[in-house]
Amino acid sequence: MQRPGQPSAQARGGSVEDDLTRRLADLARDMQRQLDSDAVMDIIVSAAVGTVPGAEEASISLAQRGRRVESAAATSDVPRRFDELQQETRQGPCMDSMYEHETVRVDDLARDQRWPELARRAGEIGMASMLCVQLFVEGDDLGAMNLLARRPGVFTDESERIALMFASHAAVAVAQARKLNHLGTALASRDLIGQAKGVLMERYKITADQAFALLARASQDTNIKLHEVAGFLTRTGELTAERERDGHS
Repeated sequence: MQRPGQPSAQARGGSVEDDLTRRLADLARDMQRQLDSDAVMDIIVSAAVGTVPGAEEASISLAQRGRRVESAAATSDVPRRFDELQQETRQGPCMDSMYEHETVRVDDLARDQRWPELARRAGEIGMASMLCVQLFVEGDDLGAMNLLARRPGVFTDESERIALMFASHAAVAVAQARKLNHLGTALASRDLIGQAKGVLMERYKITADQAFALLARASQDTNIKLHEVAGFLTRTGELTAERERDGHS
């Protein structure tokens, strides 16, 4: 039986291109089955090493504009250390890829004068070739996929082409998983508020609208989010969350 997403029996094409298309389609389905963005990113870095020609290590770097760059997923401690070096020097190909919205290729990091301080410390990670591709921009949240190799001049135009194709599938999967995460949080908050309303309705013999008004007023008076006020009420039986905010739950 033919797998979903496979070319028809009439399709013609080069075996290498067909194999890449199948691998990317299989990868996209695998990623989209994941409900957690961390799990999706772990799949991405692992698959990137086997998909993009030349890649020996991979990571996904996340940052907010002007803030700390961190590895959200990595195949080993090596690419994580690379992100640490970029953060320490405040420069590097991954940062350029995220902030400048471009693909950045490095043939030999130790000799690349675009980032002189990073080049000076290149020996600390033992990687020469880099390929960094922007993964997503979501508000102030930025993400890039970084590919690394030990030898200089490893990444080619073909590597770039495949990395960009790979990243386009990965970006969709990350966005979907993040959306599901946000939806799960929203549903949990809604359930918590519903429980708190039930407590107040039973205690004071009031309507659902009146119970919600009490929660909203407590939220405004204490400057604490509504779902946190609701959670405090369901845990302690008290409406005000002032003591929890001050560390006296």
